[in-house]
Amino acid sequence: MTASPRTALVLGATGFIGRHLILRLAAEGATVIAACRTTESFDKLLAWLDEHESAAPPNRLIVDFHAPRLAVADDPGIGAVTEIHNCAGAYRFGMSVEEARAANVASVREIVALAATLPRLERLVHVTGYRVAAHESVPTPWSEDQASAMYRQLGAYEASKLEADDTLRTEAQRLGVPWTVINPSTVIGTSTTGESDQYLGLADMLRELWQGTLRAIPGGSDTFIPVVAVDYLARFMALAATDPEAAGHAYWVLDDHTPPLPELLRHIGEHYHVPVPRARLPIAVVKRLPQALTKADPETLSFLSSDRYPTSEARDLARRHDLPMPPVNESLARWADHLAAHRFGLPARAPDLRRRFAAHAGARTFLLGPDAPRALVLPGLPVNADSWAAVAQQAGETTVADLPGLGLSNGDLKAWPQWIDALIAGTGARHLVGHSIGSAVAVEAAHRNPSAIDQLTLVAPFFLQPRPGLIARLPMLTSTYLKHASARTLATRITGRAEDAAALLGTVADLRRPGTTRRISQLLRRAVDPRWRQSLTEQLVGFPGRIHVIVGSQDPLAPWATELLAPLGDRARVTVIDGAGHHPQLTHPAQVAHALRHGLVAHATVPRE
Repeated sequence: MTASPRTALVLGATGFIGRHLILRLAAEGATVIAACRTTESFDKLLAWLDEHESAAPPNRLIVDFHAPRLAVADDPGIGAVTEIHNCAGAYRFGMSVEEARAANVASVREIVALAATLPRLERLVHVTGYRVAAHESVPTPWSEDQASAMYRQLGAYEASKLEADDTLRTEAQRLGVPWTVINPSTVIGTSTTGESDQYLGLADMLRELWQGTLRAIPGGSDTFIPVVAVDYLARFMALAATDPEAAGHAYWVLDDHTPPLPELLRHIGEHYHVPVPRARLPIAVVKRLPQALTKADPETLSFLSSDRYPTSEARDLARRHDLPMPPVNESLARWADHLAAHRFGLPARAPDLRRRFAAHAGARTFLLGPDAPRALVLPGLPVNADSWAAVAQQAGETTVADLPGLGLSNGDLKAWPQWIDALIAGTGARHLVGHSIGSAVAVEAAHRNPSAIDQLTLVAPFFLQPRPGLIARLPMLTSTYLKHASARTLATRITGRAEDAAALLGTVADLRRPGTTRRISQLLRRAVDPRWRQSLTEQLVGFPGRIHVIVGSQDPLAPWATELLAPLGDRARVTVIDGAGHHPQLTHPAQVAHALRHGLVAHATVPRE
């Protein structure tokens, strides 16, 4: 191919594949034109690229995929394009035939028509689906009878991808447009971080595995759902666009070493530390059962196949360019971590905070915030790290960690001492913030490591407050209640405000996970143990560092606790947040963040906003 300046037009630029492709093309020095439907979507793309340290920002091109030649043929910059990457289209199940054909077929016809007008174009790269290999090609245009039969047999999504593939080849040949087709398998997160924001298909199965709702593994022992990391796919596409031998070829880009589905789920289950169902559900049985029972979209069933795919040409191209496939099990584990840490698409309350898992003393720990924080927050019951997200974001330099066996973390209650000691050493945090039951973990850790901790901040410390009521002594009742409570019900119960429900969606999801409510019940029962409460009180008084106690006016300290802290003088202070209860991080996040930022400077009562 020519050595002329490389200008790449990326269609579907704001999508999962498109964004990562732009990163790669920019890294290779190409001028990139990002085709977007709106200015707003382009601005969001720029923000994402900036967060990911793109080598150069793309140029903007507003397109209309329903218009002739996308309504951009007269754009003055379009003539410089040397390659087009079509990542556009609708990737979802349940579309109508008309919707699928408009999004995935009609748009392809206009893209090829546009490509035929570009004087410097050297390649049109089209992304479709790997399942096209499972079906015999039917030359387009399809008759109405052919189309009706194919869409009825395959479903709207898969049939539209097959028709789009045939349409591209037919139209490109007719108009003399050089093409390359990329047939990727299930595209997972990056091989380095696992980052992904797609939650369909296999990702949804991992969600069920994580939540303990996957009752049986669909398919047989040889069911094969291959994967490919999105960063590898982006590199492959960027190479294929300029490789002379790739013209007129289709490449199935997937990892042949992807384990069969049962083995893949077993691998992820071990990584998640969750049980994997042993039962198998043959596809023939799934098809006969009501969808309300199986919760399986009929369109997804054809993907549960033992078919293998013609990958030799893709492997040859990768070898020519020294492009190794990343280890699949490592990529899967990182992707699985990212999905779980981001709650499989549940909106985050503080999206700018870093979400991740890290191993500490054998426990897979969920962390929210920076790697080297000034303050480390240990949440209370029955909430999780996400309930502290708004506080952590406003306080700055603050990380929240789900306790082992709670929230998104796994682990054993008995291992908490080793875990918190390892976490303190790993993060370097010298300010421990313990909320409710987390205050006990913080006090005991400071008692064991007095030289490692400068300050303890205890928020609603249960052992300095009146003993909890009857519900804490009825663990089975508590477990049943928590396991079935909605976010609205839980919010009303713990804060008295239904409007806090949105902040508790993650907590409710965690309470549904197997064993979580049982562990919470055990901790609530222990919280009323007078010997433990007395031990914590003595350890707190003996701590040589600074002590800051934060309580709500509606959830005060016991009178004796106030008297206990008085002799400690200037190194111990109490902040009372007016109008707050046991969960001020939910009802008064700004005031709690202010108290954390200013520490012992905040001696006075913090007023309610």
